[in-house]
Amino acid sequence: MRKIVCMSLTVIIAVAGVVLNILFGEQALTSTQIETLKVLSIICGASMLYCFVVGEITRNNSQMDKLWSILPIAYAWVAAGMGGMKPRLIIMAVLITAWGIRLTINFGRKGAYSIKFWSGEEDYRWIVLRKNKFLNGKFRWALFDLFFISIYQNALVLAICLPMVAVQEVNAPLNIVDIIGMVAVGGFILLETVADEQQMKFQTTKYKMLGEGKKLEELPNPYRRGFNTTGVWAYAAHPNYFSEQAIWVSLYIFVIAAGVANNYVFNWSMIGCLVLILLFLGSAEFGESVSSSKYPEYKRYLSKVTRFIPLIKYNPIDNE
Repeated sequence: MRKIVCMSLTVIIAVAGVVLNILFGEQALTSTQIETLKVLSIICGASMLYCFVVGEITRNNSQMDKLWSILPIAYAWVAAGMGGMKPRLIIMAVLITAWGIRLTINFGRKGAYSIKFWSGEEDYRWIVLRKNKFLNGKFRWALFDLFFISIYQNALVLAICLPMVAVQEVNAPLNIVDIIGMVAVGGFILLETVADEQQMKFQTTKYKMLGEGKKLEELPNPYRRGFNTTGVWAYAAHPNYFSEQAIWVSLYIFVIAAGVANNYVFNWSMIGCLVLILLFLGSAEFGESVSSSKYPEYKRYLSKVTRFIPLIKYNPIDNE
């Protein structure tokens, strides 16, 4: 609970800094950017309302999880269209669309979507968090659902797309920095795809054997550990989280390429990727606590590999 409060305060301070920069800094918004933000804010507000109301009625709080990969596609093309469909905007929108389609398909394979969009498999994190002593209870959970799941996460999804708004009015031709941005975003989408595919294959095989009546300790290596230590997962605890953060940090490279960042670094649109990193720090720690309670070897695994960037290969206790 303390971490949630700290995260909220950090977000408030960061957003306040961005607002002050827009109002009193040198990067004032144009009329096109203001109009674009109005449209995006209406979509975001509608999503916030939907996620909260439907989440509370159905008791399925994965409504925002379903929209996480869909909303950025809509935001991207709204920004591109209102910005005149300039080449840089189109490239950014295409990259975001590729990211969104891949992630939506991957989430759908886990049973998250159904014909009744509000139903489907709920993310395990919400199930675990409902049992938390600080969140247990309808009123407390409703507040958490409102402010964290519905408002905070929707605002964050909008924020990570702000680089498209930042470059809307730029007519400068594409340059080498744009190419670096394209290669970086594409490369991290590929890495995330590989990580997700390896995790899906591992978990599918594991649960198939468990479904045949075998106990976890009876499974062959590497499945008996319960968690994946193969492929890129042998080098980092959260290669998919690393890729997700890196994709949106790399998208900010287009802002640098467009020349709208002060000192080639700072622009108000960087708020999204920075807050996203904060979110994944909390998500990683929470996921690690859950896995540590389930799998005896997981703490050792965490001590031997990096959290995000794939670097050091894990040496398991038993031989493969």
